[in-house]
Amino acid sequence: MEYRQTPIIQIKNQLLEERGVELLIKREDLNHPYVSGNKWWKLKYNLEEAINQGHNTLLTFGGAYSNHIYATAAAAHESGLKSIGIIRGEETMPLNATLSFVKRIGMKLHYMSREIYRTKDDPNFNQKLIDQFGKFYLIPEGGTNVFAIKGCEEWADILNNESDFDYLCLPVGTGGTIAGMINVLNNKKIIGFSSLRGGAFLEDETRRRVNHKRDNWRIETEYHFGGYGKVKKELVDFIFEFERTYQTPLDPVYTAKMMYGIFELIKAGRFKHQSKILALHTGGLQGRAGFNF
Repeated sequence: MEYRQTPIIQIKNQLLEERGVELLIKREDLNHPYVSGNKWWKLKYNLEEAINQGHNTLLTFGGAYSNHIYATAAAAHESGLKSIGIIRGEETMPLNATLSFVKRIGMKLHYMSREIYRTKDDPNFNQKLIDQFGKFYLIPEGGTNVFAIKGCEEWADILNNESDFDYLCLPVGTGGTIAGMINVLNNKKIIGFSSLRGGAFLEDETRRRVNHKRDNWRIETEYHFGGYGKVKKELVDFIFEFERTYQTPLDPVYTAKMMYGIFELIKAGRFKHQSKILALHTGGLQGRAGFNF
């Protein structure tokens, strides 16, 4: 997949001046038109492994507006591979923008009831999929596995070399991206912002994927706005104001919740004076079509 170099922009306002902190955003949403943000890094070595194993088909899981489904379909198409998307829930016509796009570029869609979908981690589930679809390379929902973490470790090395910062802030969904960052950035403070309600379990998931015992990271769980894919008026207002002020679009599932949380922590004095914060824009802007604003 072709990768585009992405800029780091600085956010300036009175609050930051008063608190004596510097805030930067890594615009990784601009790294690829379709496989954007952290998805590019999570899929990079999965694609390589699929090809090395002799597979010609990727299979993965997600919801109807899933950025992971969108990115996997695009990555497969660009790499000359076939793709199958197992979609949570029933088919709804007309197809939304996400599913219309992935179907148009060749992804085969298979819909699954939520009840059956919840059993996808059962040991026998994979065999049933093989019986139905034949040979494929499996990428888990959200894309997190050892190859995804490897890609995020590579990304962390690049961040460390291209920018000086004290804190790294990023959204957290499945914990793969933050695990890769923790494995490499042992001299930085890392703060993840969970997009899931009751996201405390993500600390255990992340700890399981980290190579060494580290105490330089934490996951904030208070800025989920109702849970995954949920928004409240307060968050929507924040998104519009942020975009008007800084000309930077935010996705409501991940990056907007992180940015809201960062400003709240700055107001509360949770960052050291004269420190530099680097926030990762992890893409996912295509998912905005699923929200009525």
